[in-house]
Amino acid sequence: MKIINAFIEIGQDGTYSIYTDDMRLDYAINGQGATVEEAKADFMSVYEGMKALYAEEGKSFEEVEFEFKSDVVSYLRYYSTIFTLVGMSRLTGINKGQLSHYINGASRPTEKTKKRIQCAMSDFARNLSRNTVLM
Repeated sequence: MKIINAFIEIGQDGTYSIYTDDMRLDYAINGQGATVEEAKADFMSVYEGMKALYAEEGKSFEEVEFEFKSDVVSYLRYYSTIFTLVGMSRLTGINKGQLSHYINGASRPTEKTKKRIQCAMSDFARNLSRNTVLM
């Protein structure tokens, strides 16, 4: 099954939107919500609705899987509701004030900084998944 990128972005109003821009599909879908989870649910609902519409019209529908990806600002805003800026600063090595500037749109991270954030958070996730909690 084909894997399609679905991009998560946060708007100025704090709501999230998800869209695809893959030209290999003959349909386009998007979703919106107050949270990432709501936006994903809306996105998948639109996908299922498109599939049903194609079936109703007797058209062939290419089913795909989605890989959700965030831009750095959306990623940081989302995780700033879970981790403190101090914690994110410890993980990434980037000053908490600078992280705050990225989250609030006062400045944009360079490509090098984006990679640094992505690597640090990915390393953290890998470390979490490798460790088990003993009861």
